[in-house]
Amino acid sequence: MKGNLMNALQFGLDVPASAAPGSDPVREAAEAERLGFDFVSTSDHPCGTSPSFETWTMLAWIAAATTRIRLATRVLGVPYRPPAMVAKMAETFDRLSGGRLILGMGGGYSDEEFRAFGLPVPTPRDKIDGLEEAVAITRGLWSRPAFTFAGRLYHTEAADLEPKPDRRIPIWLGTFGPRALALTGRVADGWIPSYGLVPPDVIAGPRDRVLAAAEEAGRDPGAVALAYNIEVRIGAGTGDLTGTPEQVAEGLTACVKLGFTALNLKPTGPDRTEQVHRLAEEVLPAVRASA
Repeated sequence: MKGNLMNALQFGLDVPASAAPGSDPVREAAEAERLGFDFVSTSDHPCGTSPSFETWTMLAWIAAATTRIRLATRVLGVPYRPPAMVAKMAETFDRLSGGRLILGMGGGYSDEEFRAFGLPVPTPRDKIDGLEEAVAITRGLWSRPAFTFAGRLYHTEAADLEPKPDRRIPIWLGTFGPRALALTGRVADGWIPSYGLVPPDVIAGPRDRVLAAAEEAGRDPGAVALAYNIEVRIGAGTGDLTGTPEQVAEGLTACVKLGFTALNLKPTGPDRTEQVHRLAEEVLPAVRASA
């Protein structure tokens, strides 16, 4: 499936990278495709005591088991992998999946994970500068021969990446601070914040900063996808949005009215399969109808 995500409303489903007994992320993603979700996404936390799969490898298996649904990294921690190698991996993934990758990247969340894996712990400045350099290297390798880039943190020297992508692979950034938000507006195809960190009552400021930075860079702000990562639960329990199907749909519709064109849903609670089906059958149609 070629092409970028359009401005039409898109629904994503979080597929946990759990490798615990009974977990089957490939099956879950195939079911999400059958139910009509537009994309699936997975976070990137390689270190931890809970059994888990490595994000990129898991998504490759999902891609091989599906045909239509898009696949998003939400988001790759840049310090975990050399950016030039990520560019190569992304081109291969996108080509073999039929143009279905959404390359989500971030500066890296957990300093404890870096320490545990023996990686240098980046400063807050390094996280943002590294993210900017990673985007520049990725785009450069995808579009130019013998690409040389001399950054403060990363570099390439007359590097060739072949084949080049057949399309503009979308890059979404998960960012929150002022500098990172401005960077997103300047260079990214999409912004994917989390409801729990930037709730609707404060989202307007960061959103406007992203869009203003895009305009200042001479870009069309409307071309920047706005995606919201939201924990949801139908019924009693915890989550960003909970309640009856009608109440959850109303909350999601309010997010759409804030300008979000993609909603990545993370069902909470032990009855995950039931929650996914109820979202697809009872909530998403109502949101689509009111959007």
